[in-house]
This record gives sequence, structure tokens and C-alpha cells, in this order.
Amino acid sequence: MSDRRGGSGGLRGDLKQRVKTGRGRTLSQKRWLERQLNDPYVARAKREGYRSRAAFKLVEIDERFKLLKPGQKVLDLGAAPGGWAQVAVKTVGETGRVVGIDLLDIEPMAGATFITGDFLDPTAPERLIELLGGPADLVLSDMAANTTGHKKTDHLRIIGLAETAAAFAREILAPGGAYLAKVFQGGTEGSLLADLKRDFAVVRHVKPAASRADSSELYVLATGFRGVAETEDAADDE
Repeated sequence: MSDRRGGSGGLRGDLKQRVKTGRGRTLSQKRWLERQLNDPYVARAKREGYRSRAAFKLVEIDERFKLLKPGQKVLDLGAAPGGWAQVAVKTVGETGRVVGIDLLDIEPMAGATFITGDFLDPTAPERLIELLGGPADLVLSDMAANTTGHKKTDHLRIIGLAETAAAFAREILAPGGAYLAKVFQGGTEGSLLADLKRDFAVVRHVKPAASRADSSELYVLATGFRGVAETEDAADDE
């Protein structure tokens, strides 16, 4: 789930911590550690009790677009380590429901239910629907395949995940629902955006301040789901 500097409580100016090169530590590992030590969102996440800095991406997006509401049913795809679920649980409350899935184990969380497994497994959607107990109000996808270092390949892989998540969202969302998914800039998400514009009232790209400035990460936000029957009628008219 990426560093435009922002937020309170960060390190200021040139007061950056340096990591001494240790035995067996690669240069890339050293750079990653330095970035973590000097990342204001990492420090803020620890201070506010979030499991990851990524929580602030959803916090910022929700502050702008008011996606989360008490009593909602929320599906979190690629949920580990649980930062987004924490944000969702705080707002939906005891009357809502948050269900997440990830390949990695996720520590239990009050107010949320997690599955360890592959969302692409044919049995996963049915399990998620059963746990959610009804149509979803919001589908979140922070899924991302391991990067290869080849930008075009990485972009195509994450777009494939976003398209699969969007197809599932179309099946499970209640009318008026919303879909938020991570993508990378790359110019090949045209078919995804076209499908979303058919199914949702408003589709936009969002880059929260908590996304690292040097990252190609973006989020696609689609709101105002029209409902399956309506979108199928529109497709028939084309």
C-alpha cells in the first residue's frame, strides 16, 4: 500500500537519520531503512497506533470524498497488515462489517474478519460474500504483485489485479456503492476506466499526500455505482 511529505510529527529540514552500512546489508536495503527512518508517515503511524503508513492514504481519501459511513459493509482486498481495515473499522462501527483477504497472515482485529488466501482463487469470492453477509457499500483494493523492476510489466500486472477487483465489485456492490483501487501510472488502464465509467457515476484518479512523490502509484476511485441491472441495460443499448 506509498512519499509526498506531509502531515504533522515528521522530521524537519535536513535532520535526517542515517543508517550505517552493516555486514550483509545491501545498498537497496540501506536506502529502504533510511527512507523508513525519515518518513513522517511511518512515525505518525506508530504514534497513532496504525499498523502501516498506508492507513493515511485511506484517511486522506476518505476526508476528501467521505467514502466511509457508520453501518457500512466494507471489503478490503490485499488487506495486510491491516492499516486500511483499522481506518474502516473506526468509522463503520459495531453496526458495520469489515472483511479482508490477503496472501499474508493478518493479526486479528476487533471489528474485522480476515481470510488468509489468494483473491484470485476461484473459491475466494464466495467466501468473502458469505462473510460480508450482504451487498458491500465499499470495495477497497490495495493489491499489488511483487515488482519486477520493469515498469511496463509491473503496470500491466497491477492493472490486471485492479480489473479483477472491479469485476468482483460490480457483482457485490450495492447501488450507490464505491470502489477504490491502487494502480500505477502507465497509460494502459483505458479499458478499466471505460468499464468503471459505464458502471459508476463518477470516476477519478487520486494521489493522496501519503503516497510517495517518487512513486508511480495512483488510486482509481469510482463512486455512485449504478447497479447491475442498470449497467447491463446500458450495455445492451450500445
